[in-house]
Parts: sequence; C-alpha cells; structure tokens
Amino acid sequence: MFSILWHAVIVAHSHSHSHAPVDAGPPRRGLAVGLSMVVMTISAIAVVAMILLWPDADQVPKDQNPYSGEGVSTVDATVTKVEPFGCNSGGEGPDGSIEVAGDCARVTATVPGGTGTFELDASRYKAGIEPGDDISLIRIEPAGQEASYEFLDFKRGVPLVALAAIFAVLVVAIARWRGLFALVGIGVTLLAVTKFMLPAFLAGESPLAVAVVGSTVIMIVVLYLAHGISIRTTSALFGTLVGIALTAAIGVAATGWSQLSGVGSEDDQRLIATVPDISLSAIVAGTMVIAGLGVLNDVTVTQASAVWEMRALKPAARGAELFTSAMRIGRDHIASSVYTLVFAYAGSAMTILLLATAYQRGLADLATTEEIGQEIVRTLVGAIGLVLAVPITTLFAVWLAPPRTDEPVGAPARRSGGSHAGPVGG
Repeated sequence: MFSILWHAVIVAHSHSHSHAPVDAGPPRRGLAVGLSMVVMTISAIAVVAMILLWPDADQVPKDQNPYSGEGVSTVDATVTKVEPFGCNSGGEGPDGSIEVAGDCARVTATVPGGTGTFELDASRYKAGIEPGDDISLIRIEPAGQEASYEFLDFKRGVPLVALAAIFAVLVVAIARWRGLFALVGIGVTLLAVTKFMLPAFLAGESPLAVAVVGSTVIMIVVLYLAHGISIRTTSALFGTLVGIALTAAIGVAATGWSQLSGVGSEDDQRLIATVPDISLSAIVAGTMVIAGLGVLNDVTVTQASAVWEMRALKPAARGAELFTSAMRIGRDHIASSVYTLVFAYAGSAMTILLLATAYQRGLADLATTEEIGQEIVRTLVGAIGLVLAVPITTLFAVWLAPPRTDEPVGAPARRSGGSHAGPVGG
C-alpha cells in the first residue's frame, strides 16, 4: 500500500494536477523527490514499529460480557405503558449513596415473544421515559423459571446514523473531494484506534510508543488524503510530527510530576480489575498525544497554508518577513485553539463540574482531584504541544515555500518545460 502511495507522491511532485494560484511557480522536482524519500522513510519506520507493537489476538485480555452469561441476554423492546408509584425514594441509600427523591415507575414493553415488565428507580424515571420509546432490556431467564427484565439503555441507532449521514452529506457537499477524503481519513483513524491502539494498550505494550506510532501513521495518511500530496502538506506533516514528539515527551514528564495514577473513576477501577497488569498512568500519558491530534493537525495545516498564500501575494518577501506575517496568524489561531481545548473539556465534564459546584467545593480544591486534574493536565500538555508546533511548522513552511522572485504581484507564473505548476509546485 505504501509503495503505491509514495509512487503517487513522486509522480505528483513531478507532474501538474492543479491550477491553484497558491502553488503557482516552476516545478521543484529535486526537492519533491527528496521530500518524498524522507516521508517514505518515516512511513516505513512507523509501519515497521506498528507491526512490532501489533499484539496477537491471544495477548489481548478478554472478560466475559456480563450480558451474555447463562440465561442472560439483551433484547430490543418498545415501551407501551409507564405507571409511576411511590417507592419512598430519597435520602441516603443502603450503601451510603444519595438517592433521588420522587416516584419510581413500573414499565411495560413489547419484547420478542410477548410483553415484559420492569421497574425504574426514581433517578431513571425522572430522566424521562415514555410509551413508544425504543429501548434495550436485559433478559434474565434461569433454567425452568419465568424470564424477568431489567432496563439497559435507550436505542439510539437511528438518530446516530441519521446525524452521521447528515454530517457526511454536508461535508461532501461543501468541501467536495477534500471533504470526501477527510471522511475516509476518519475511517482510517477509527481503524487505527480500534484495531491497533486499544488492543495494544490492553496487551501491555508501551502506551506511549503505541500512541506515538499510531498517531504518526494516522497523520501521514489523513493529511495527504484531506489536503492533497504537496510540498505544502509535507511541511504541515513535519510540524505535526514534531508536535507529536513534543507532546509525548511533555506528557510523560507531566504525568510523573503531577503523580497521576489514572484511577479517577469507577470505570478506571473496573478496567484494572479486568486487566490487572495494565498501567493506567502510562495510558494517561499516551492519551495526551491522541487527544491533541485534531487541533494539532488544524494549526499546522493552517500555518503551512498561510505561508504559501503570503508567498503568492508577496513573491519578493524575504523568509523573515514571511515568518513574521505567518506568526501573526498563528498567534490568533493559538488563542482560539486553546479555547477550543478548554471548552471541549468543560462541555464533556459538565456533570462533574455541576456536582462539584453543588457541593460548594472551591475551584483549586476541585482541580487537584485525580479525575479533574487528569483532564487539566491532558489539556495543558496538548496546549503546550500545540503552541510549540506553530512556530516549528511555520519555520518548515518558510523553508519549503516557493523561492523568492522579483515578479510583481499578479504577474503570471513562469513556466518550465511546458508543464504548469502542480499541487506541490511551490
């Protein structure tokens, strides 16, 4: 696959496929081939590392699905009746936990082969359930006994698929081929995460090595798919790879310095019980690399594009002038991207933040807890890697951008050998 891809890289560097003015200029075949060889080498190293880290199926710990034991299964159902009843809910539960005050509910639903009933506690009933809702139930049917049912979750397949379809249609309609290739990149990312990273984490491979290798492969494929094969994209790739390396190094140091164990919730404890040999603190450091990939990719591509656009507008500008101008854009992008990281976390952790506010815990006290502190460190490490990647990518872009010319703005690009500028032309 990679031999085919990089043959296409060299061909694209040597021939023209675009009329974008940002890439206008004589082809630079020597530089294009040299960069192709560098990227091919990086790709080969990453693929070999991925093969070495790829776990065998029997190395990945597996636990029994709690809903697939003897006499236990999950079934689809549709709610037909909801009957609230008083259940004395409220106050403190038997295990010391706080119970939601209010009525419980007895629910009747159609299930395969007939009807079934189950009860919802006050918190679940208060969250909302109505006749006509599609749900999943746990069916418990010991040998020789009548089946009983417990609520599992709502069925969300239809709305999720519909939203995904709307998203895909809009992306392709507005971004066209770039959008389509970006969607393919999402598929590549999901495959890398689910088929390589997650199994490797569970199998005990170094989480940091897995995260760096997986992220490198993802970025190489995604960047060229979404933004085309060009010297400009290659400059963004170099900045992204340096950003990944810096984020990994800073993440390891920050995890140890802040003494993050990775055990901050019941899910973390359940994972340790299922996979006793797993190192959650190492996984925390590894996930810092993955968490910042999207924003890192965004800023590096933007910086590379900014340098190319300014070179097209100011063909005679010196490298220092290009760098200074691009960094003005970069500083604005850094500010908005840092906000993006913070808002993304605040939105995903809203329940925890609301609960802490209700408990009247101070912000400083809250920030030092394992669960919140872990996310703060992850956000800060990602932001540091992001900030450092901006000037580094800008330097790469200025170095690789089309050379200076004394042509006035708007002058037609010089032609060489009858070929016109390609996507890497610059």
